[in-house]
Amino acid sequence: MKKDIHPKYFNNVKVTCSSCSTTYEVGSTLESLNTELCSGCHPFYTGVEKIVDTDNLVAKFKERQSKAKPSFQSKRAKMVKRKEKEDSSTKKEQKSVTLKDMLSAISDK
Repeated sequence: MKKDIHPKYFNNVKVTCSSCSTTYEVGSTLESLNTELCSGCHPFYTGVEKIVDTDNLVAKFKERQSKAKPSFQSKRAKMVKRKEKEDSSTKKEQKSVTLKDMLSAISDK
């Protein structure tokens, strides 16, 4: 075997959980390890829901959700708006006269 090609192995590395501050000793090539969740505080093992939000994403989502206003309209209100829009567009079309219409009105006289 070649010498000095393998990383140094540490037998008693302390793993610290940032949620519940539990410490474990394991073997690793790293000198120390930090985790967000461990088997002592993970929802799968404990059966208790816990949100670990290191980047504050949940709070940002709830803030955006509270700012958003629901745009719910009943079907009847949507139909009334659509009818008003159609009526106003047909009135505009009736008022505007094309050049062809003007020429045909002159030739009929």
